[in-house]
Amino acid sequence: MTAVREALPENRYGRSADQRADRKLKIIGSVLGVALLGVIGWIGYDYIAGQGISAEVIKFKVVSDQRVDVHLEVRKGTDTKGYCTLRSQHEDGSDVARKDFRFDGRTDRIDRVLSLRTTARATSVELLGCTDDGGAAQ
Repeated sequence: MTAVREALPENRYGRSADQRADRKLKIIGSVLGVALLGVIGWIGYDYIAGQGISAEVIKFKVVSDQRVDVHLEVRKGTDTKGYCTLRSQHEDGSDVARKDFRFDGRTDRIDRVLSLRTTARATSVELLGCTDDGGAAQ
């Protein structure tokens, strides 16, 4: 038994139009994917770098019916000056205290325990936001 090899028809098994189109689509998809990752990275960096002030209430302690102590941590630029607004509420949801705390120190982190005078017994403390003197809000 002898195998007869026939010559393959010309251009039948070479690159077809579909294969060329697939290759072009892969290249276009790769370029668009890289561009999308670049845009997402740029937006993320701009968002993080644009945050002038970041703050959080670490904990709070109700000392009496007229006072609550709040442990506040503020992270900011070294030269950033501004204020944070805190609010305390009664168990029925009504506000019993609201106060702005200024920070002017030339440090990038402030960690303080602050006292709020309340009009009734507080059950919660909330950081409403922080604003630098340049106008950027948290």
